[in-house]
Amino acid sequence: MIIVMASRKQEDIDHVKSKVEEMGFDAHLIEGVQRTVIAAVGDGRGKERLQSLESLAHVEQVMPILKSYKLAGREMRPEGTVIPIGNTSIGGDTFSVMAGPCAVESREQIVETAKIVKAAGAQILRGGAYKPRTSPYSFQGMEEEGLKLLKEASEVADMPFVTEVMTTESLDLVADYADVLQIGARNMQNYGLLKAVGKKDVPVFLKRGMMATFNEWLMSAEYIMAEGNHNVIMCERGIRTFETETRNTLDLSAVPVLKKLTHLPVVIDPSHGTGHWDYVSPMALAAAACGADGLQIEVHPNPEVAVSDGPQSLKPKVFNQLMDNLRPILKVTGKSL
Repeated sequence: MIIVMASRKQEDIDHVKSKVEEMGFDAHLIEGVQRTVIAAVGDGRGKERLQSLESLAHVEQVMPILKSYKLAGREMRPEGTVIPIGNTSIGGDTFSVMAGPCAVESREQIVETAKIVKAAGAQILRGGAYKPRTSPYSFQGMEEEGLKLLKEASEVADMPFVTEVMTTESLDLVADYADVLQIGARNMQNYGLLKAVGKKDVPVFLKRGMMATFNEWLMSAEYIMAEGNHNVIMCERGIRTFETETRNTLDLSAVPVLKKLTHLPVVIDPSHGTGHWDYVSPMALAAAACGADGLQIEVHPNPEVAVSDGPQSLKPKVFNQLMDNLRPILKVTGKSL
Protein backbone atom coordinates (compact mmCIF):
# COMPACT_ATOMS: atom_id res chain seq x y z
CA MET A 1 0.00 0.00 0.00
CA ILE A 2 1.05 3.62 -0.57
CA ILE A 3 0.31 6.26 2.06
CA VAL A 4 0.31 9.67 0.38
CA MET A 5 1.14 12.35 2.93
CA ALA A 6 -0.80 15.60 3.11
CA SER A 7 1.95 17.02 5.34
CA ARG A 8 5.71 17.13 4.79
CA LYS A 9 6.55 17.86 8.42
CA GLN A 10 9.03 15.38 9.84
CA GLU A 11 7.00 14.73 12.99
CA ASP A 12 3.93 13.86 10.92
CA ILE A 13 5.95 11.55 8.67
CA ASP A 14 7.52 9.83 11.69
CA HIS A 15 4.08 9.37 13.25
CA VAL A 16 2.70 7.62 10.18
CA LYS A 17 5.82 5.47 9.81
CA SER A 18 5.47 4.33 13.41
CA LYS A 19 1.80 3.43 12.82
CA VAL A 20 2.75 1.40 9.73
CA GLU A 21 5.43 -0.48 11.65
CA GLU A 22 3.04 -1.13 14.56
CA MET A 23 0.79 -2.91 12.05
CA GLY A 24 3.65 -5.24 11.12
CA PHE A 25 4.77 -3.63 7.85
CA ASP A 26 8.09 -2.19 6.73
CA ALA A 27 7.82 1.56 6.08
CA HIS A 28 9.83 2.94 3.14
CA LEU A 29 9.92 6.72 2.78
CA ILE A 30 10.01 8.20 -0.73
CA GLU A 31 10.57 11.96 -0.95
CA GLY A 32 9.29 13.15 -4.32
CA VAL A 33 9.45 16.60 -5.85
CA GLN A 34 5.75 17.26 -5.34
CA ARG A 35 4.77 14.85 -2.58
CA THR A 36 6.00 12.51 0.12
CA VAL A 37 4.78 8.93 0.18
CA ILE A 38 5.34 6.01 2.52
CA ALA A 39 5.29 2.51 1.10
CA ALA A 40 3.97 -0.13 3.48
CA VAL A 41 5.53 -3.43 2.40
CA GLY A 42 4.77 -6.78 3.98
CA ASP A 43 2.18 -9.54 4.18
CA GLY A 44 -0.69 -8.45 1.95
CA ARG A 45 -3.24 -10.30 4.05
CA GLY A 46 -3.31 -7.46 6.56
CA LYS A 47 -3.30 -4.55 4.16
CA GLU A 48 -6.91 -3.59 4.88
CA ARG A 49 -5.79 -2.33 8.30
CA LEU A 50 -3.65 0.29 6.59
CA GLN A 51 -6.74 1.90 5.10
CA SER A 52 -7.57 3.24 8.57
CA LEU A 53 -4.61 5.63 8.30
CA GLU A 54 -6.72 7.82 6.01
CA SER A 55 -8.41 9.07 9.17
CA LEU A 56 -5.20 10.89 10.18
CA ALA A 57 -5.25 14.62 9.39
CA HIS A 58 -1.79 14.55 7.80
CA VAL A 59 -2.57 11.64 5.44
CA GLU A 60 -4.07 12.49 2.06
CA GLN A 61 -4.75 9.00 0.69
CA VAL A 62 -4.01 5.31 1.15
CA MET A 63 -4.06 3.24 -2.02
CA PRO A 64 -2.92 -0.21 -3.14
CA ILE A 65 0.13 -0.84 -5.29
CA LEU A 66 -1.08 -3.02 -8.14
CA LYS A 67 2.28 -4.28 -9.40
CA SER A 68 4.14 -7.10 -7.67
CA TYR A 69 7.23 -4.88 -7.48
CA LYS A 70 6.08 -2.32 -4.90
CA LEU A 71 9.14 -0.11 -4.45
CA ALA A 72 10.56 -0.26 -7.96
CA GLY A 73 7.26 0.56 -9.69
CA ARG A 74 6.35 3.97 -11.05
CA GLU A 75 3.19 3.91 -8.95
CA MET A 76 5.46 4.54 -6.01
CA ARG A 77 7.36 7.43 -7.60
CA PRO A 78 5.85 8.96 -10.77
CA GLU A 79 8.94 11.09 -11.41
CA GLY A 80 12.18 9.36 -12.31
CA THR A 81 14.86 8.69 -9.71
CA VAL A 82 18.24 10.44 -9.92
CA ILE A 83 21.06 8.54 -8.21
CA PRO A 84 24.14 10.48 -7.04
CA ILE A 85 27.46 8.72 -7.62
CA GLY A 86 30.58 10.51 -6.46
CA ASN A 87 30.91 13.74 -8.42
CA THR A 88 28.19 12.79 -10.94
CA SER A 89 24.73 11.21 -11.08
CA ILE A 90 22.61 8.83 -13.16
CA GLY A 91 19.09 9.74 -14.24
CA GLY A 92 17.23 12.97 -14.92
CA ASP A 93 18.73 15.22 -17.58
CA THR A 94 22.20 13.66 -17.31
CA PHE A 95 23.33 11.00 -19.78
CA SER A 96 25.96 8.91 -18.01
CA VAL A 97 28.69 6.96 -19.76
CA MET A 98 30.56 4.23 -17.90
CA ALA A 99 33.64 3.15 -19.80
CA GLY A 100 36.73 1.06 -19.28
CA PRO A 101 38.15 -2.43 -19.79
CA CYS A 102 36.31 -5.66 -19.14
CA ALA A 103 39.07 -6.71 -16.72
CA VAL A 104 41.81 -4.93 -14.84
CA GLU A 105 45.09 -6.35 -16.15
CA SER A 106 47.78 -4.00 -14.84
CA ARG A 107 48.30 -0.58 -13.31
CA GLU A 108 49.44 0.86 -16.63
CA GLN A 109 46.40 -0.50 -18.48
CA ILE A 110 43.71 0.71 -16.06
CA VAL A 111 45.25 4.13 -15.35
CA GLU A 112 45.81 4.79 -19.07
CA THR A 113 42.25 3.74 -19.89
CA ALA A 114 40.79 5.89 -17.10
CA LYS A 115 42.58 8.96 -18.47
CA ILE A 116 41.41 8.17 -22.01
CA VAL A 117 37.73 7.72 -21.21
CA LYS A 118 37.67 10.76 -18.88
CA ALA A 119 39.18 12.96 -21.60
CA ALA A 120 36.54 11.73 -24.06
CA GLY A 121 33.68 12.71 -21.70
CA ALA A 122 32.87 9.55 -19.73
CA GLN A 123 31.85 10.21 -16.13
CA ILE A 124 32.31 6.76 -14.55
CA LEU A 125 35.11 4.22 -14.88
CA ARG A 126 34.21 0.57 -15.31
CA GLY A 127 36.46 -2.42 -14.83
CA GLY A 128 36.37 -5.95 -13.48
CA ALA A 129 38.45 -7.06 -10.50
CA TYR A 130 36.46 -10.29 -10.14
CA LYS A 131 35.44 -11.93 -13.42
CA PRO A 132 32.66 -14.53 -13.76
CA ARG A 133 33.79 -16.80 -16.60
CA THR A 134 32.09 -19.73 -18.27
CA SER A 135 35.30 -21.75 -18.08
CA PRO A 136 37.05 -22.31 -14.73
CA TYR A 137 40.35 -22.15 -16.62
CA SER A 138 39.82 -18.61 -17.96
CA PHE A 139 41.25 -15.48 -16.32
CA GLN A 140 39.24 -14.87 -13.14
CA GLY A 141 40.43 -11.36 -12.35
CA MET A 142 43.05 -9.76 -10.09
CA GLU A 143 40.63 -9.66 -7.13
CA GLU A 144 41.72 -7.31 -4.31
CA GLU A 145 44.78 -6.12 -6.21
CA GLY A 146 42.42 -5.22 -9.06
CA LEU A 147 40.23 -3.25 -6.66
CA LYS A 148 43.25 -1.29 -5.45
CA LEU A 149 44.25 -0.48 -9.02
CA LEU A 150 40.69 0.59 -9.88
CA LYS A 151 40.67 2.89 -6.86
CA GLU A 152 44.00 4.40 -7.86
CA ALA A 153 42.88 4.91 -11.46
CA SER A 154 39.61 6.51 -10.35
CA GLU A 155 41.50 8.95 -8.15
CA VAL A 156 43.98 9.79 -10.91
CA ALA A 157 41.14 10.50 -13.36
CA ASP A 158 38.85 12.02 -10.69
CA MET A 159 35.90 9.78 -11.55
CA PRO A 160 33.96 7.15 -9.55
CA PHE A 161 34.08 3.51 -10.62
CA VAL A 162 31.74 0.54 -10.95
CA THR A 163 32.87 -3.05 -10.55
CA GLU A 164 31.19 -6.41 -10.16
CA VAL A 165 30.61 -8.19 -6.88
CA MET A 166 30.12 -11.95 -7.32
CA THR A 167 29.63 -13.38 -3.83
CA THR A 168 28.39 -12.39 -0.41
CA GLU A 169 31.80 -13.40 0.94
CA SER A 170 33.59 -10.74 -1.13
CA LEU A 171 30.88 -8.07 -0.75
CA ASP A 172 32.35 -6.19 2.20
CA LEU A 173 35.74 -5.98 0.52
CA VAL A 174 34.34 -4.77 -2.82
CA ALA A 175 32.01 -2.27 -1.11
CA ASP A 176 34.99 -0.76 0.73
CA TYR A 177 36.52 0.22 -2.62
CA ALA A 178 33.73 0.63 -5.19
CA ASP A 179 31.40 3.57 -5.80
CA VAL A 180 28.86 1.31 -7.53
CA LEU A 181 28.31 -2.43 -7.02
CA GLN A 182 27.54 -4.33 -10.22
CA ILE A 183 25.37 -7.45 -10.12
CA GLY A 184 26.09 -9.44 -13.27
CA ALA A 185 23.57 -11.23 -15.45
CA ARG A 186 24.45 -14.61 -13.95
CA ASN A 187 23.66 -13.30 -10.46
CA MET A 188 20.47 -11.40 -11.22
CA GLN A 189 18.44 -13.99 -9.31
CA ASN A 190 21.03 -14.74 -6.63
CA TYR A 191 18.62 -13.61 -3.92
CA GLY A 192 21.09 -13.95 -1.08
CA LEU A 193 23.48 -11.58 -2.85
CA LEU A 194 20.65 -9.19 -3.75
CA LYS A 195 19.56 -8.99 -0.11
CA ALA A 196 23.15 -8.43 0.99
CA VAL A 197 23.79 -5.51 -1.39
CA GLY A 198 20.39 -4.16 -0.34
CA LYS A 199 21.85 -3.64 3.13
CA LYS A 200 24.78 -1.61 1.77
CA ASP A 201 24.76 2.16 1.34
CA VAL A 202 26.27 1.87 -2.14
CA PRO A 203 24.38 2.21 -5.47
CA VAL A 204 23.72 -1.08 -7.27
CA PHE A 205 24.03 -1.63 -11.02
CA LEU A 206 21.67 -4.52 -11.79
CA LYS A 207 22.20 -6.32 -15.10
CA ARG A 208 19.36 -8.23 -16.72
CA GLY A 209 19.65 -12.00 -16.70
CA MET A 210 20.20 -13.68 -20.05
CA MET A 211 16.67 -15.15 -20.08
CA ALA A 212 14.87 -12.85 -17.65
CA THR A 213 11.50 -11.23 -18.26
CA PHE A 214 10.98 -7.59 -17.33
CA ASN A 215 8.90 -8.66 -14.33
CA GLU A 216 11.64 -11.02 -13.07
CA TRP A 217 14.25 -8.32 -13.52
CA LEU A 218 12.18 -5.74 -11.64
CA MET A 219 11.50 -8.24 -8.86
CA SER A 220 15.26 -8.62 -8.47
CA ALA A 221 15.47 -4.85 -8.03
CA GLU A 222 12.67 -5.17 -5.48
CA TYR A 223 14.78 -7.62 -3.42
CA ILE A 224 17.50 -4.95 -3.15
CA MET A 225 15.12 -2.10 -2.42
CA ALA A 226 13.15 -4.06 0.18
CA GLU A 227 16.35 -4.23 2.27
CA GLY A 228 16.61 -0.42 2.28
CA ASN A 229 18.88 0.39 -0.68
CA HIS A 230 16.76 2.34 -3.18
CA ASN A 231 19.68 3.38 -5.40
CA VAL A 232 19.32 0.74 -8.12
CA ILE A 233 20.27 1.21 -11.78
CA MET A 234 18.79 -1.17 -14.35
CA CYS A 235 21.15 -2.34 -17.12
CA GLU A 236 20.02 -4.10 -20.31
CA ARG A 237 22.96 -6.15 -21.62
CA GLY A 238 21.31 -8.45 -24.15
CA ILE A 239 19.28 -11.62 -23.81
CA ARG A 240 19.88 -15.12 -25.16
CA THR A 241 17.99 -16.00 -28.35
CA PHE A 242 18.57 -18.38 -31.26
CA GLU A 243 20.68 -15.76 -33.10
CA THR A 244 24.40 -16.53 -33.47
CA GLU A 245 25.72 -13.53 -35.40
CA THR A 246 25.81 -11.50 -32.18
CA ARG A 247 26.89 -12.55 -28.69
CA ASN A 248 23.41 -11.74 -27.34
CA THR A 249 20.32 -9.99 -28.68
CA LEU A 250 20.30 -6.42 -27.40
CA ASP A 251 16.72 -5.63 -26.38
CA LEU A 252 16.37 -1.88 -26.80
CA SER A 253 12.64 -2.17 -26.12
CA ALA A 254 13.79 -2.39 -22.49
CA VAL A 255 14.15 1.40 -22.46
CA PRO A 256 10.54 2.44 -23.21
CA VAL A 257 9.11 -0.55 -21.34
CA LEU A 258 11.08 0.16 -18.16
CA LYS A 259 10.44 3.89 -18.43
CA LYS A 260 6.74 3.04 -18.25
CA LEU A 261 7.04 0.49 -15.44
CA THR A 262 9.72 1.88 -13.12
CA HIS A 263 11.20 5.13 -11.85
CA LEU A 264 14.72 3.64 -11.77
CA PRO A 265 17.37 4.79 -14.29
CA VAL A 266 17.95 2.58 -17.35
CA VAL A 267 21.44 2.01 -18.81
CA ILE A 268 22.34 0.04 -21.95
CA ASP A 269 25.43 -2.17 -22.38
CA PRO A 270 25.92 -2.61 -26.15
CA SER A 271 29.32 -4.27 -25.66
CA HIS A 272 27.90 -7.43 -24.11
CA GLY A 273 24.68 -6.97 -26.05
CA THR A 274 26.41 -7.45 -29.41
CA GLY A 275 29.85 -8.93 -28.71
CA HIS A 276 31.46 -7.15 -31.67
CA TRP A 277 33.18 -3.77 -31.46
CA ASP A 278 31.84 -2.60 -34.82
CA TYR A 279 28.22 -3.05 -33.67
CA VAL A 280 28.72 -1.21 -30.38
CA SER A 281 28.60 2.39 -31.62
CA PRO A 282 25.41 2.04 -33.73
CA MET A 283 23.56 0.38 -30.85
CA ALA A 284 24.90 2.94 -28.37
CA LEU A 285 23.54 5.78 -30.52
CA ALA A 286 20.21 3.95 -30.84
CA ALA A 287 20.06 3.58 -27.04
CA ALA A 288 20.56 7.31 -26.60
CA ALA A 289 17.90 8.05 -29.21
CA CYS A 290 15.27 5.90 -27.51
CA GLY A 291 15.68 7.58 -24.12
CA ALA A 292 18.23 5.57 -22.12
CA ASP A 293 19.86 7.27 -19.14
CA GLY A 294 23.33 6.08 -20.01
CA LEU A 295 25.70 3.51 -21.49
CA GLN A 296 28.24 1.00 -20.23
CA ILE A 297 30.99 0.58 -22.83
CA GLU A 298 34.08 -1.61 -22.87
CA VAL A 299 37.19 0.35 -23.90
CA HIS A 300 40.74 -1.00 -24.04
CA PRO A 301 43.96 0.66 -25.26
CA ASN A 302 44.98 -2.57 -27.03
CA PRO A 303 41.98 -4.88 -27.49
CA GLU A 304 44.03 -7.38 -29.47
CA VAL A 305 45.95 -8.33 -26.31
CA ALA A 306 43.06 -8.04 -23.81
CA VAL A 307 42.71 -11.02 -21.48
CA SER A 308 38.91 -10.71 -21.58
CA ASP A 309 36.36 -9.55 -24.19
CA GLY A 310 38.87 -8.01 -26.61
CA PRO A 311 36.61 -8.50 -29.68
CA GLN A 312 33.87 -6.27 -28.22
CA SER A 313 36.13 -3.57 -26.77
CA LEU A 314 36.46 -0.19 -28.47
CA LYS A 315 39.83 1.34 -29.19
CA PRO A 316 40.26 4.89 -27.84
CA LYS A 317 39.86 6.52 -31.26
CA VAL A 318 36.56 4.73 -31.89
CA PHE A 319 35.31 5.61 -28.40
CA ASN A 320 36.18 9.28 -28.92
CA GLN A 321 34.19 9.29 -32.16
CA LEU A 322 31.22 7.65 -30.43
CA MET A 323 31.21 10.33 -27.73
CA ASP A 324 31.26 13.06 -30.39
CA ASN A 325 28.37 11.40 -32.24
CA LEU A 326 26.31 11.10 -29.06
CA ARG A 327 26.13 14.83 -28.37
CA PRO A 328 23.74 15.90 -31.20
CA ILE A 329 21.41 12.98 -30.42
CA LEU A 330 21.33 13.87 -26.73
CA LYS A 331 20.52 17.48 -27.62
CA VAL A 332 17.33 16.20 -29.29
CA THR A 333 16.37 13.99 -26.33
CA GLY A 334 16.93 16.75 -23.78
CA LYS A 335 19.90 15.11 -22.05
CA SER A 336 23.55 16.07 -21.89
CA LEU A 337 26.84 14.41 -21.01
